[in-house]
Amino acid sequence: MVAEIKRAAVLGSGVMGSSIAAHLANVGIHTLMLDIVPNELTEKEKKKGLTLEDISVRNRMANQGKRNLLKQNPSPITSKDSLELIETGNMDDDMEKLHDVDWIIEVVVENLDVKKQVLANVEKYRKEGTVVSSNTSGISVEDMIADSSDEFKKHFLGTHFFNPPRYLKLLEVIPTTHTDPKVLDYMKQFGEDVLGKGVVEAKETPNFIANRIGTYGLLVTVQEMLKGNYSVGEVDSVTGPMIGRPKSATFRTLDVVGLDTFIHVAKNVYDQVDGKEKDVFTIPAFMNKMHEKGWIGAKGGQGFYLKKKGKDGSSIYELNTDTLEYEERKKLKTSATEIAKTEKGTARKLKALVKAKGDRAGDLVWNVLKPVLLYAAELTGDISDDIVSIDQAMKWGFGWEIGPFETWDAIGLPKSVERMQKEGEEVPEWVLNLLKDGNQSFYKDEKNTVYYYRNGEYKALKVNPKEIHLRRLKKANGVIKKNTGASLIDL
Repeated sequence: MVAEIKRAAVLGSGVMGSSIAAHLANVGIHTLMLDIVPNELTEKEKKKGLTLEDISVRNRMANQGKRNLLKQNPSPITSKDSLELIETGNMDDDMEKLHDVDWIIEVVVENLDVKKQVLANVEKYRKEGTVVSSNTSGISVEDMIADSSDEFKKHFLGTHFFNPPRYLKLLEVIPTTHTDPKVLDYMKQFGEDVLGKGVVEAKETPNFIANRIGTYGLLVTVQEMLKGNYSVGEVDSVTGPMIGRPKSATFRTLDVVGLDTFIHVAKNVYDQVDGKEKDVFTIPAFMNKMHEKGWIGAKGGQGFYLKKKGKDGSSIYELNTDTLEYEERKKLKTSATEIAKTEKGTARKLKALVKAKGDRAGDLVWNVLKPVLLYAAELTGDISDDIVSIDQAMKWGFGWEIGPFETWDAIGLPKSVERMQKEGEEVPEWVLNLLKDGNQSFYKDEKNTVYYYRNGEYKALKVNPKEIHLRRLKKANGVIKKNTGASLIDL
């Protein structure tokens, strides 16, 4: 068992690998970043008279990854001093250095055979007790170590960071059936205390928690856009802050993530499920065409949106998914959106939108929310042991203000379930049992303690002592003094 992580190694220096290395360096951890050795020279290297044996060529990939950290916006580093803690090298010449680190993170291409090959090589050089993890976004962590030694298996697990690691709070930790419980507990604590993460333990399932539900939700939204004849801009104008989601909403989020990445993540689930779920994870034809054209988002220069320069400055245009031509951006303005804008808080805004039947915005929000809520309920127990982990994963990984089950409570669980059933939807049995027992919500607040529903009963939500919840403290301890602008609360 590792006593303390002071030095780490990151294998892979692409956007994700270099960003993880940067995050480690930001918190003072010396990090070795290795990548493959190039098999051919660049034109610039040829002009300099370099060969494939020169160290600058052999370390080119990792060196470039480190340099790129200075170009990214928002910056993955807290200061240029952080870069001094990142040592570069390659996976042919420098593997022996792995013997001196306490944590090795594999961040190579999402291919099982490649990952197995890299991990087999790692096992030759690591010292016993060193923690090894994979930053996979959905490949089986069990399969990766099928041929590894028992000691290696005990110290291996999945650690799925979300991009950009410095800014997105979620860290999904995925143990295998062989992971030593002490290693798991240590890494969860380390992720929270040292890396500053919100750590959620996920199960060995396709795309784990956040990407499974998040990708499903995005594809459901795309399908609803096509079915309801909405435009890209109209969807984004409603599926952002108005319903407690980030400003990037649906399609701007896809442009930031990259359509190529999104399609890969969706395909990972598509290949492992069947029935209606497989239908949802089928990529629409127009998105495949965009991918073929290289219209993959910000890193491709264009995607669902395109920035054009004109006489009066730059303007943002949205993609017409039928013609694949760019048009002026549209917004969805209805009576329901106008009412929602006057409401305070996400819960009240959502209620106003959901109950507006027959309103284009109201129908869009309901038809997007409904399948996601049902999907989250169906997966409870499979992807996570409890609803809390699912809610936290969506908040920390996708920037949702409230998670799926908190959303369900916000719009009213009994009435929404009744509406779903009238519309022919199949509601998971455990949700129906919750209501049959006379309960009205997934969460409840009693005597300043929050309870959540699990396995037929309510359990007290463990509150992290490091977190300050002003609303709860205000309710428990009262207000010492207040005026129209501020309250003085006893913490």
